[in-house]
Amino acid sequence: MRACGDSGVWRLEVGDPFPEWVARLDRTAFGDAWKTPALHERLWVIPELAFARWSCVQVAGEADLLRIAVDPAHRGQGLGRQLLEVCQQELVDAGIDHLFLEVRVSNASAIRLYRSCGWKPCGHRGGYYSDGEDASLFHFQG
Repeated sequence: MRACGDSGVWRLEVGDPFPEWVARLDRTAFGDAWKTPALHERLWVIPELAFARWSCVQVAGEADLLRIAVDPAHRGQGLGRQLLEVCQQELVDAGIDHLFLEVRVSNASAIRLYRSCGWKPCGHRGGYYSDGEDASLFHFQG
């Protein structure tokens, strides 16, 4: 892992072991856990508390926020914002300046966070989630 300044956020490097706590938090937050990151994915963590997983297309200068989660016992403390802001800056610094995400239309707290971090709505996906809920699309340009 590589520290991202003195922010308390770390980025896993290719070949780093995938932390079991990430899989546990993934299941807690989303009901299922994804596999270890693929080569085109990047994972930032606040150890034991939060993670953000991105799919990156370096040559296109684009990345998609796949998942971001904060341990339920630590929500409301600014960890999601801290993590998102560090990720945004590191991606932009790496030349990836078009960031995208989908979010459940019912997830008002996440939508407030994204908007406050400079994300703009850019579309809608009807029935996007397995339970039929729609997704709002957001874009951030660095």
